[in-house]
Amino acid sequence: MDVAHLSSSNGAWKNLCNIVDHSGIFDSETHQPYSRCMENTRVTLRKRITQVLDQHDVHATIWLSGVAGVGKTSVAFTIAEEMKAAQRLVGTFFFSHKHSQKAAAIIPTIAYQLALAFPCVRDDIGKAIENDDSLLSPGKSHADQMRELVIKPLQTLQFRQKPCVIIIDALDECLPLEEAERLITLLTDALADPDLPVIHVIFTSRPKECIRTTMPSGVHEIILTTSDEDTVRDIRLFLRASLEKTRKIHPAVLSQSLPDPWPLEDEFETLAFKAGGLFVYAVMAINFISATGHHPQERLDVLLCEKSTVSADIDQLYRQIIATSEDPLAHCRLLASIINLSKPLSLVALQDLFNADAQSLAATLKAFSPLILNDGVGNVEIYHSSLRDFMSDPLRSKQYHINVAHAHEHLACCCLDSFLRHSSDHYPYLAWDRHIFMAHPSSKLRNLLALFADKTLRYWVQAARDGQFYVRSSALFEVTEACYTLVTALNIVCQETRTNYG
Repeated sequence: MDVAHLSSSNGAWKNLCNIVDHSGIFDSETHQPYSRCMENTRVTLRKRITQVLDQHDVHATIWLSGVAGVGKTSVAFTIAEEMKAAQRLVGTFFFSHKHSQKAAAIIPTIAYQLALAFPCVRDDIGKAIENDDSLLSPGKSHADQMRELVIKPLQTLQFRQKPCVIIIDALDECLPLEEAERLITLLTDALADPDLPVIHVIFTSRPKECIRTTMPSGVHEIILTTSDEDTVRDIRLFLRASLEKTRKIHPAVLSQSLPDPWPLEDEFETLAFKAGGLFVYAVMAINFISATGHHPQERLDVLLCEKSTVSADIDQLYRQIIATSEDPLAHCRLLASIINLSKPLSLVALQDLFNADAQSLAATLKAFSPLILNDGVGNVEIYHSSLRDFMSDPLRSKQYHINVAHAHEHLACCCLDSFLRHSSDHYPYLAWDRHIFMAHPSSKLRNLLALFADKTLRYWVQAARDGQFYVRSSALFEVTEACYTLVTALNIVCQETRTNYG
């Protein structure tokens, strides 16, 4: 290979690497702690999936569906690990509410993984990027990207004996349903090409009818339910092992030790009934019971004190955990704010946005440690997407419900306050317009908007007009629309902004 071609190829590879969304790759650091199946669990289910993936003669589509928290991601992660170890994994894209993921990154991210898994196709992918300068652009047709970055390179593997796999997890978690449907059709149609090696695809999602009707004929649909006997047995196994681990490590944390055996059999049976077939219930219950600084028996008593008429009642668990905080409603407002951020933020960024004391904010988040992931280094994130569903539904969250518009009102006020404090934090500049546009028009927000208009917005408009700095015009337009609605005193400023940036 000549030097010029090598340089060009390396440039194309760098361009691809620059737009890869690592949060979509199943074993990237962004997915720590990894959600894999515990040893000796999901054995029957994984064997059923593997039997389909071992088919050599025809492309197969597997759809793993089930309600939130039933363990779909853990199964998908474990299968991905096994396929990667067997050198059969083409690529994955794991959607998550924890990351700002875009549909435009899906195909390039799969192509990147394809090139790493099968280095012989890397040059083909590089040439495709060199031949079309717009191939990696967000507006490029996904069908064109799929053809040039995945299908054509895969054709060179036509005579590969082992069937390969692509896994798309939580299909419906981040994408609008229309885009999810298009992705299903794009992948299943393209991978059915007879000129390709056998490439199976696994989708996981909630059991939505629009997704069911989009799946190709002959799809292997596997429905995970909370009443499945194998699932209930596996959850009991998980609870036994986790509670025993808590018992063993407890004396090293607090002076008062736990009896052996612990807990009592009737206590275990009650907890197991409450968890039912919902893995997320079992995991968060263990996180709550084993939380540092608390006695496990006291925490277990909290969960058992309220009787359940049905199993897998995740709503009751959320309400019980929230009720243990010193100020449940205030803490729920913080929780709702974190859920409605445009993107996850670190503890330091949250501290700046909320203008909060570091220790008090950390203590508040610690009270919600079963619900919130916060290691003090990475982003502060909700543990599971079911919490978002719970908080947004007043029939489920009941006295702890925080209206979405009120959550955005709080975030909008924080952004405006950040501007008035001349904070250097980046988040308010990225998300202020969205929060203001979706906010409840409280008197506090109107007052802050008036101050903001007088002290900051006029300067922004003039400075942007003079070319002193760049302000996103769409943000100015959206905010001035909100200003029209909320503060009549901003009429002049709004008109200036509309004239210059409308």
